[in-house]
Amino acid sequence: MLFDIAVYLPFVVLLVVVIAMAIRILREYERGVVFTLGRFTGVKGPGLILLIPYVQQMVRVDQRVIVLDVPTQDVISRDNVSVKVSAVIYFRVVDADKAVIQVENFQQATSELAQTTLRSVLGKHDLDEMLSERDKLNNDIQDILDSQTDAWGIKVANVEIKHVDLGESMVRVIARQAEAERERRAKIINAEGEEQAARKLLEAAEILARQPEAMQLRYLNTLALIGTQNNSTIVFPFPTDLGQVINAFADRGSAPPRQP
Repeated sequence: MLFDIAVYLPFVVLLVVVIAMAIRILREYERGVVFTLGRFTGVKGPGLILLIPYVQQMVRVDQRVIVLDVPTQDVISRDNVSVKVSAVIYFRVVDADKAVIQVENFQQATSELAQTTLRSVLGKHDLDEMLSERDKLNNDIQDILDSQTDAWGIKVANVEIKHVDLGESMVRVIARQAEAERERRAKIINAEGEEQAARKLLEAAEILARQPEAMQLRYLNTLALIGTQNNSTIVFPFPTDLGQVINAFADRGSAPPRQP
């Protein structure tokens, strides 16, 4: 009995080892690229996978979104300003067979491509556009990366520019530029206010010229306003017709009496 067990024991152990080598379990987000004698024979998963030991090999591919930090890049803008730019890329594998067969290391390849694309795209724009139009730049970089990585079975979901670092001298220049811009806007607003005030005064003058009674009402309103103030000297301007009446009375009083 013991002899029989000793005879069959190696075969049982070998069978267990073969079964263990043949069974593969893939998670929901994993896919297995299977090669039979070196040739691609399909993509399997998720779940339980059976392989022929030593005949078939499998490469696991993770299809979850991968977050890739793009190292800081030295970029020279179109207006010859040197800045340091960093970004982050979100991508995932959609075709596991292409990601394994078409490129040796798809993560490294995507990282290198992202660095060159970042420098190329940002170098075509001015510094002001880098600072104010990040959404547009992000979309441009994403479109380029997505089109070039499609052959690798990769989908670039999003690209975000994280930091645009400027030198200290450039920060001072931008601060002076912003101050000059604020002064320019203030002068424009002041000039527009003066123009509107002049137009209103011209309209008021035209109304007063058409209706002399309005001028008299304005004169009385001014006298009432002056009377409420603590002034030591008040100068009353007389209307032209009132001055003529006073001069006429003065001329009568100074005339010689008639001879009987």
